Amino acid sequence: MKIAVVGAGFAGLSSAKVLTGFGHDVTVFEKAPDVGGVWSASRRYPGLTTQNDKGTYSLSDFPMPKHYPEWPSGQQVQEYLEAYARHFGIRDLVRTDTEVLSAEPRDGGGWTVTTAGAAAGVGEFDHLVVANGIFSEPFLPPFPGTEEYRAAGGRYCAPSDFTDIDDARDRDVVVIGYGKSSCDVAVALDSVSRSTTVVARELLWKMPRRIGGALNYKYLLLTRLGEGLFRYAHLVGFEKFLHGAGRGVRNGMMSSLQGQIVRQLKLQKLGLVPDGSLEDIARSTVSLATEGFYEAVADGSITVHRDTLISALGARDGRPVAILQDGTEVPADVVVAATGFHQRVPFLSQDVRDRLVDERGNFELYRQIHPHTVADLSFCGYNSSFLSPLSAEVAALWIGVHLAGGIDLPSVEERRAFVQERLRWMEERTEGKHARGTNIIPFSLHNIDEMLSDLGAGIGRRRRFGEWLLPVDPGAYARITADLTARHAPVTADAPRPRATPLRAAG
Repeated sequence: MKIAVVGAGFAGLSSAKVLTGFGHDVTVFEKAPDVGGVWSASRRYPGLTTQNDKGTYSLSDFPMPKHYPEWPSGQQVQEYLEAYARHFGIRDLVRTDTEVLSAEPRDGGGWTVTTAGAAAGVGEFDHLVVANGIFSEPFLPPFPGTEEYRAAGGRYCAPSDFTDIDDARDRDVVVIGYGKSSCDVAVALDSVSRSTTVVARELLWKMPRRIGGALNYKYLLLTRLGEGLFRYAHLVGFEKFLHGAGRGVRNGMMSSLQGQIVRQLKLQKLGLVPDGSLEDIARSTVSLATEGFYEAVADGSITVHRDTLISALGARDGRPVAILQDGTEVPADVVVAATGFHQRVPFLSQDVRDRLVDERGNFELYRQIHPHTVADLSFCGYNSSFLSPLSAEVAALWIGVHLAGGIDLPSVEERRAFVQERLRWMEERTEGKHARGTNIIPFSLHNIDEMLSDLGAGIGRRRRFGEWLLPVDPGAYARITADLTARHAPVTADAPRPRATPLRAAG
C-alpha cells in the first residue's frame, strides 16, 4: 500500500519503520523543520527533560546511547530520534517543513492529501496514519485584558512557544500550571528571571526521581507490580489479590510511599501538600518532581500561589501584570501557560471528525488505534502512557498486522460497546482528565498486553514475571517486531508470503 503518516515524533517514525518493514510505500509529513514531535528544536522549552529514564524511554530495537544521562534532555531525545530515522533508512521518507492542510476520503477508498510548505502538493494514498500526537496544539486559556497586557509589552504563550531562555532574562515570569512542564519551565527560567511565580489551580502529587534518595522511581511505577497497585478495568491474576484479600498490603504500600514523598520534598513545611491522596496519580496527573523546584520554593526564589487561578491579564502603571482571583496583582512580563493541549485532527473534515468521536467528544478508537466507521484510517500514539515510545511502536505493529489481514476484528457493534465501556471507566477514574480518551496512564502495560494479545504475540512468561519487579526493558519486545514482520513478509517472486491466519481480537 501507499501510506501517508502525519507526524514525525515517536509514533510517526516507528510507524514509518514498521510499515516499511511490512512492505508498504510510506511518506511521512512533518510541519516542523526536524523530526522529533514534542522534542523538536522548534518546540523545546527550556528545562525540557524526559520523565522516564533512558532505559525505559526508547524504541525496542534502538536503545538510547550509553553516554546519555539517566534522564535525557529534550535535545538529546530529538537527536536520538534523528539517529533512529537514519539508522533504519526512513529519514528520506520524511517531508519536514510540510504541513498537511487536508486529508479527504476518496470514492472507492483511500485518501487525497493536500500539503503546504517544502513538499507542497496533492497526493493519493491507500491508507492514512494519524500520528500528530495528543500534545501538538497547546491550549491557552482566554483571559480578559489580554490585549491591554500585550500592548504593555507582556508576552503570553505556551511552553512550546518559549524556546529561548534569554527572552526571560531580568523579567518577571508567571507560569500557569503545576504539571511537569510547568515546574520544568519555572526552574529553567528562574535561573535568569527577575522573579518567578507559579499559579496552580490544583496541586498534583510529584514523584521524586529517587525515593529516599536511593530507590529509582522506575522500580515503583514502571513495573507490573507498580501498575497493578491501581485498579484496572478488569482485574486478572495477582491484581485480584492486590485489590481483594491483599488490599491492606497494597494500601499500606501507598500510604508509606505518600509519607515518604511528603517528608523528602518537605511539602508540609512548604505548604504544598496536595489535597487528596497519592491514589490521585491514577487520574493521569502523575509527574516527576523537577530537580531544584522545591529547593527554589524553600529559598523564596520561586513563589507558588496554590488553589487559585488567574482571572485576568492587564497593565498597572504601564507594566504588564497578572491578576489572581483574590485581586492580587503579580508582575508578569512573561506568562507561560502550561495548561494542557487540544486533542484535534484539524486536517480532517468536520464530517470525518464527527465520526471519530462520541457525543462527549471522546475519541472512539478500538485499542486507541482503529475507528469504527472511517475506512483506511489508523491512529498511532493516541495511547499516551508512561511507556509512550513502546506503546506507539506496538500500535504501529497492530496497524501493520491489521493491514496484512492478520486480525479478525470483532463486529462494529461489539467494538463500539467495548470502547464505550472503557471510556466510561476512564472518565470516572480520572474525573474527566483522560485527554478525550487518549491518555491511558498509569496502565501502559495493560494496553500493550491487549494489543499484543490481538497479534498473537508476547514476550513469554519468564519476561512477564520479571517485569513484576523490574522496570520494563523495551529491548525485550524487539523480537516481536522481527517475528511479526517475518510472518507477514512482503510478497516477492522468490518467496511468496505464506497465508496468514487472522487472529480474533479480544474484546
